[in-house]
Amino acid sequence: MKRIAIIAIVLLAGCTRNDQDSKYLRWVGDAEPDPEIDASDFQLCGSEKMVQQYFHFGQGLQYEGEKIALRKRFEEAYRPVETAQSGWIRIRFIVNCQGQAGRFRMIGSDLDYQEQIFDERITEQLLKIAQSLDGWAVLSKGGKPRDYYQYLIFKINNGDLTDILPRECF
Repeated sequence: MKRIAIIAIVLLAGCTRNDQDSKYLRWVGDAEPDPEIDASDFQLCGSEKMVQQYFHFGQGLQYEGEKIALRKRFEEAYRPVETAQSGWIRIRFIVNCQGQAGRFRMIGSDLDYQEQIFDERITEQLLKIAQSLDGWAVLSKGGKPRDYYQYLIFKINNGDLTDILPRECF
């Protein structure tokens, strides 16, 4: 029994790490600042470690007018592109404590979830529309406004925008 306790202590001690020395991000998908692609005027209100993940607050899409308003903005602005490309495009970003969005990151996959690079005429439109959205809610925790991650996923079918996730209900 004593031997098992010693092994457990050694294993647990080996699992601790100093976050300042870590080369890994806190969560998969965290967006570190990148001055080459991020707007210089976008600022977090708290520290990098305090940005809430969307799955932490479990309140769904935090947009004024909710999914209906968001869908309307994309339907009005997106122009289908003549292409055989189909799949999913995810845009993930941070909303700061003032309701401003920044640090947009995009990834695409085919319908079998294999990474895919989409036609720039599609991705540039989606990114530009997402960056223009200005109705993001200010979330608070313990009475203090917080920064948080949000995401949008677009289903593309032969260059046409056919669906936007997350869905209305969780």
